[in-house]
Amino acid sequence: MSLAGTGVVAIWHDLLPEAKDEFYEWHNREHMPERAGIPGFRRGRRYIALDAGPEYFNLYEADTVEVLGAQDYLLRLNSPTPWTKQVVPSFRSVARSICHVAYSDGVGQGANLMTVRFDVPSAARADVVKGLRQQVLPPLADQRGITGVHLCLADEAVSKVETAEKKARSEGTEVPTWIVMIEGCRADYVRSAVDAFIAGLAALPGAAAIAPDSTLYQLEYTRCKTPWSAG
Repeated sequence: MSLAGTGVVAIWHDLLPEAKDEFYEWHNREHMPERAGIPGFRRGRRYIALDAGPEYFNLYEADTVEVLGAQDYLLRLNSPTPWTKQVVPSFRSVARSICHVAYSDGVGQGANLMTVRFDVPSAARADVVKGLRQQVLPPLADQRGITGVHLCLADEAVSKVETAEKKARSEGTEVPTWIVMIEGCRADYVRSAVDAFIAGLAALPGAAAIAPDSTLYQLEYTRCKTPWSAG
């Protein structure tokens, strides 16, 4: 497994242009260190888009999805700092999912990562999960230049919990339900693997009509538990 745990917070958003300088200082120096310091959180990463799509993607990895619904995290979400209250209203087009990692394989993190968001009809979900885990995803981890392949499934109840930080945003929050992330050393390697994934997904029973939404990102910042292991 190349993800650092079996729980994930995945966040996509745009940002008002005039807020970017303040966002970077806040995110680097307060917000991500704060999140990484929560018990059970292992690593945070921020990416910037290379394709059309939400400009930023933030990924937090935790021991389990239960950590992400527990009191330590909820306390932070319901007690935003003054700096957080200043920055968060500048977010636009926010999508956020708290997920269980259903599949993860690879050798580490890569400089480029593509997120693929989609939904699956209820009747086909068990078969699609099985097909992805057993047929479609394992070969992708062995493709040239690929460092990680991950399937994350949203816990919709936990994802939709209202918090003070969520209410501080100026718009509503979408909850993507199925997320595949493929990361690698170069953008062309990642694009090739995602093309193979989308073809494999479409071939699964019950998945032919699924329309995935994908965006390629480049890594900007990584934060682990402590300053001396910040990368």
